[in-house]
Amino acid sequence: MSAVTTPGDPAGAGPAATPAPAARAGPVPMPRGRRRTELAMLLFAVGVVLFAYASVGLSMTGKIPAGLVGYGLAFAALMLVAHLAIRRFAPWADPLMLPLAALLNGLGIVMIYRLQQSGRAGNPGRLITTMSSSTTTFQVMWSAVGVAAFIGVLVLIREPRILQRYTYTMGAVGLVLLAIPALLPASMSSVNGAKVWIILGGLSIQPGEFAKLALAVFFAGYLVAKRDVLSLAGRRVLGIDLPRGRDLGPVLIAWLASLLILVFETDIGTSALFFGMFLVMLYIATQRTSWLLIGGVLFLVGAYAASILFGHVGERFTIWLHPFASQNVYGSSYQLVQGLYGMGFGGILGTGLGHGQPYWTPLVQSDFIFTAFGEELGLTGLMALLLIYGLIVQRGLRAAVAVRDPFSKLLAGGLAFVLGLQVFVIVGGVTRLIPLTGITTPFLSQGGSSLVASWMLIALLMRVSDTARRPAPQPIQEEGMTQVVRGG
Repeated sequence: MSAVTTPGDPAGAGPAATPAPAARAGPVPMPRGRRRTELAMLLFAVGVVLFAYASVGLSMTGKIPAGLVGYGLAFAALMLVAHLAIRRFAPWADPLMLPLAALLNGLGIVMIYRLQQSGRAGNPGRLITTMSSSTTTFQVMWSAVGVAAFIGVLVLIREPRILQRYTYTMGAVGLVLLAIPALLPASMSSVNGAKVWIILGGLSIQPGEFAKLALAVFFAGYLVAKRDVLSLAGRRVLGIDLPRGRDLGPVLIAWLASLLILVFETDIGTSALFFGMFLVMLYIATQRTSWLLIGGVLFLVGAYAASILFGHVGERFTIWLHPFASQNVYGSSYQLVQGLYGMGFGGILGTGLGHGQPYWTPLVQSDFIFTAFGEELGLTGLMALLLIYGLIVQRGLRAAVAVRDPFSKLLAGGLAFVLGLQVFVIVGGVTRLIPLTGITTPFLSQGGSSLVASWMLIALLMRVSDTARRPAPQPIQEEGMTQVVRGG
């Protein structure tokens, strides 16, 4: 077969001549159903949030909350702006990520409002002194900042592989963000014993939330460049190809860095996230199970050594193993025990929004907001929340599989995994599956840093998804040109 293109060839010139298709001036138009599906799911998510908000008010006071219209319109407007930004800047992106993130964000605002109203303005319950009467308003404002950051990422990063140019710059930024709290005095960085904050006046920022995004870019760029070396096998032990000794340097450096975070910032959660993300991205890049085994052994050894050498780490292990001991139940493990009692009280279907007593758990609006949902929505509600997180992770991994660029593939895989790992670490901690850590639940917990960073993470995943789903540029056929296909 051969293809010959001739200008002005008449339609009947030759038995095999075929008429030219209609001229096209650009890529094929996007199927409308994808964005329509996103909009429909987004409206459903907003409806669920408004229904939950009204349910809280009816349960606590017998009246629909006065702020339903204001908060509802503000939240709906934010999500609509995000949807329009996707239509403009990432039209081929996954249609489910935005509705899923919006649903989690909205339910987090609803639960924060429910906790804020406890014991205030005649509402039943116990006043939570760590929350003010404007906490919900601030959470909505942080949601707006998060959506703005989401749009900013889509506008500034048109192709994910552009970030590969800044591999080492992002690595330096990530390390600086992690190190700043450790270098500041406790009055400017410590909250409940963890030095992970930057506190300036009434504003507090958790730089580690943004450091994980910068480090994900660094790990992706570094591993793409070094994966051939790191994939080389050394000795074979018990059917597993171990890496060469000279290649263990990056893993040892990441391990030591995670231990330094654990020692100087007393933050087990960030240490686990940092090291876990590196290990999984290393496995994705090299496909060598030995890296996971070596990293897992190093982490367990480091955690055990830290539990012996440092009192704050040992205390976390003690309350994990013996939370109901008489010397702990009203002391160091009081928060964990109250969370467990709350979830147990919720049972299978929960007490209903506004009918539980989650206010007995200290800091329930941040570290333990998952237990509040467990008490009022029950095991069924918790499984639904975990399913939503699982769907976001699955869509992120699907984008990683579909995209061809190795850097984008590693970045999406690392970001999807770190979101899943963060949920596992905090949920495992409050349910006593693993030792408790002080990290936030993405989108649900009170606070701005986690919410903004989570929206930026979703934007990066959607950018990779848009790149993976985008069709190849269509050839432009000039007017007067016909393609003649002749059999041979």
